[in-house]
Amino acid sequence: MDFAPVADVNTNPDNPVIGTRAFSSDPQAAASKVAEFIAAIEETGVSACAKHFPGHGDTAMDSHLGETFVEHDMERLRSVEFVPFEQAITAGTDFIMAGHIKTPNATTDGMPATLSSEMLGILRNDLGFDGIIITDAMNMGAIVDVYGSGESAVMAVQAGVDMVLMPANLSEAAEALTAAIEKGDISRERVDEALWHVLSLKYDKGIL
Repeated sequence: MDFAPVADVNTNPDNPVIGTRAFSSDPQAAASKVAEFIAAIEETGVSACAKHFPGHGDTAMDSHLGETFVEHDMERLRSVEFVPFEQAITAGTDFIMAGHIKTPNATTDGMPATLSSEMLGILRNDLGFDGIIITDAMNMGAIVDVYGSGESAVMAVQAGVDMVLMPANLSEAAEALTAAIEKGDISRERVDEALWHVLSLKYDKGIL
């Protein structure tokens, strides 16, 4: 797989982390390029990963360094930030990476998208994505400054994430996930759903 393309719409010229990583500041232009990239890379047998949902293009903070916010309401997210992700889904992206981005004016749970069942539910149910949801690196400041490795891994899977990427402490995250499953804090249905997404892709790629 390739952790690309960046599907963010770079509408903030002062954005400290996205910049020229994005295809465009125009949502339609960005969406078109994202779709072309995904179609091309998927043809080679490599899985694409559109990132960073719900959109890192209009942030004033780098989520590698600390808590990051997008202040727009849901109407704006749907008309700008979500547009390339919708095209990514149509183009058949295998992965979408959730970003550590809080959307206080669009969601009510106060969580970064990585840990937000509300935002990930929009990705699944409203945008219709049925592939693998993977987190952005969980050793980034937006996570480790607030949550422990085990706590954040459990919260991510509970929220709807299928794969937890780069926890700051891998053994702590694995142990916490195992304990949460055994206690029922993460349901067997949630585990089966995540496993189905991963194994389905491996089957489609001829790995299984």
